[in-house]
Amino acid sequence: MIRNLGICILLALAWTMVPGCGETAKPGPSPSAGNNPTNTGKDMSTTNVSTSKAGDGDTKKEDTKKEEAKDDKPKRAEAVLAGGCFWCVEAVFEELDGVISAESGYAGGTAETANYEAVCSGTTKHAEVVRIIYDPSKVSFDRLLAIHFATHDPTTLNQQGNDFGPQYRSAIFYASDEEKRAAQAMIDHLNEAKVFPRKIVTTLEPLEKFYMAEPYHQDYVCNNPRNPYVQHVAMEKVDKVRKKFGEELKEKSPIKWAPNE
Repeated sequence: MIRNLGICILLALAWTMVPGCGETAKPGPSPSAGNNPTNTGKDMSTTNVSTSKAGDGDTKKEDTKKEEAKDDKPKRAEAVLAGGCFWCVEAVFEELDGVISAESGYAGGTAETANYEAVCSGTTKHAEVVRIIYDPSKVSFDRLLAIHFATHDPTTLNQQGNDFGPQYRSAIFYASDEEKRAAQAMIDHLNEAKVFPRKIVTTLEPLEKFYMAEPYHQDYVCNNPRNPYVQHVAMEKVDKVRKKFGEELKEKSPIKWAPNE
């Protein structure tokens, strides 16, 4: 859940009509390299430990329980987000400290049509998504949501810049009721605070399966920084993250070369 109004203030400062993905339209389908359906979910559970006082023996047992509880806390969690071209979303989150990996893929449709050529038709119910594997001790789910809203336009229906179609919709694919509540609370709060000039149209959709996109889509911005679409669209989003969330970045960017460096 949202802890304070600081998120709204931060988003208002960071989001100045975020350039859609993109002013330059994303290139069409390339030869498919296949996809791999994988189940996903997020373990948000923690273990409650009793703190009752007892003798030395009980104290030792209590200490052991606390250590076990620490070990039980998830060191890896997942979030699946959509905000236009998955190249752009992936590049944004790969910059963040606490993000272990970001993987481009598809969600919302079936395995039979989970490939780039089919998804680009806009008829498969899929969205281009990014599965973010992160360390919840370093970055929270709420924080990922805040940065996501600050780096794409959540007020345009089925569109980011010149990329049109339901596959480019703004969406949060939740894997638990807790994620759904957190996402809805974030959206409600941002709408009430009027952070954006229009109402947020981001959809909340249950995550049934995440389908990994073709290999050539993975780490696309990192591996193709001189691509015109990357330079004119994706890097604008990366630059925004670097400027507005500088203290939350990895020590070294994974992008091999950037136009502004």
